[in-house]
Amino acid sequence: MSRPSVSASCRHSGTGSPAADRADTARPAVTVGLLVAICLVAANLRTTLTGVGALLPEIERGSGLTSSWGGLLSTLPLLTFAATSPLVARASHRWGSARLLVAALGVLAVGTVVRSLPSVICLFAGTVILSAAIAFGNVLLPALIRRSVPAHRIQSVSALYVTVMGLMAAVSSGISAPLAHAVPGSWHTALAWGVAFTVAALLAWLPRTRGDKPQASVGGTHSPVPWRSRLAWQVTFFMGLQSLAFYTAVAWLPSILVDRGTSSTTAGWMLFYYQVVSLAASSLLPLLTRGRHDQRWIAAGASVLVGAGFTVLVAAPALPVLACTLLGLGGGACLVLALTFQSQRAGSSGEAAALAGMAQSIGYLVAAAGPLLLGILHDATDSWTLPLTALAVLGIATAVAGHGAGQDRLMGPPSR
Repeated sequence: MSRPSVSASCRHSGTGSPAADRADTARPAVTVGLLVAICLVAANLRTTLTGVGALLPEIERGSGLTSSWGGLLSTLPLLTFAATSPLVARASHRWGSARLLVAALGVLAVGTVVRSLPSVICLFAGTVILSAAIAFGNVLLPALIRRSVPAHRIQSVSALYVTVMGLMAAVSSGISAPLAHAVPGSWHTALAWGVAFTVAALLAWLPRTRGDKPQASVGGTHSPVPWRSRLAWQVTFFMGLQSLAFYTAVAWLPSILVDRGTSSTTAGWMLFYYQVVSLAASSLLPLLTRGRHDQRWIAAGASVLVGAGFTVLVAAPALPVLACTLLGLGGGACLVLALTFQSQRAGSSGEAAALAGMAQSIGYLVAAAGPLLLGILHDATDSWTLPLTALAVLGIATAVAGHGAGQDRLMGPPSR
């Protein structure tokens, strides 16, 4: 179970104990340098992944991979996220969050280069290496924000890095294929262009490792994974279900629209429009939630919008713009909230890392299953009606989880 609602005197800090309040008060103001460093990390969390979809036909032709192996290449990062995320909190306790992030960025650079080498083995091995490094970044960033940013700015900073992450993902999707035709090395070179952002992030975080002492060396207590916390499970299910909706939409939305009579070109633009609306929702959410500590109904409402978007695809397939608008508005808000809760519902940076590891490990495992299960349902029924109906129903489940995760509370020991 979770602690009682945070008192008014503690809400400014977002914590529930005097010691945590003092730690929050002692945090320096958010500097431009810190924001730039956070944004540079965010720019690396999707850039090396989203371009693969656009390059997949070229990769299959150039390497001889079948469609099944190409599908595995696309799913492998999510499976790696699920396997790697639980390891981050303990490693962070031992080595220090900033130091571990720098190491992860170094591994990301190596993995990106290895993946671009002219070998199928390197293609898959590099994908696993860089995906593991990104998993560390995914978990460490909420913990670092929890440690470095005043509580009342956590959601704004989270929205900023989600916006940068989404923007770079869209850019990577758009330029990878043209880049493959314009540079020597074709798709091999196009797979490696994001390493420039990795090096920039590495240089930005190197100075911040000074004084980043591991908690273990100063007698700090390792925060265990909060398996017995009801609030942690609500945050985890919200993360997992909103991720499932996003990755399923990205994977299947064009196919669904084409099957309903839309041209492939228009379907591609609808996917782009969906991502743009999602970015706008991510950017505007902090303005709508400013001063609101209880975010239960915002999270539930955003989840309902996603479910409504899938419902429109079932009931009114001639209105794809409306469906993509609803999916984008709800999905963009849900992503910001899911990542923000991983910082806000923890009482310390150590707890934030443990919660993020739990939420992202299970969340990405659920997300990896979504596109696969949707394809199975489509093949079994030869229709998109049942798969889309299932997604609409999952929107209700997401709303229930979001309502619980959005309560103004902190994780605590389970009740006896």
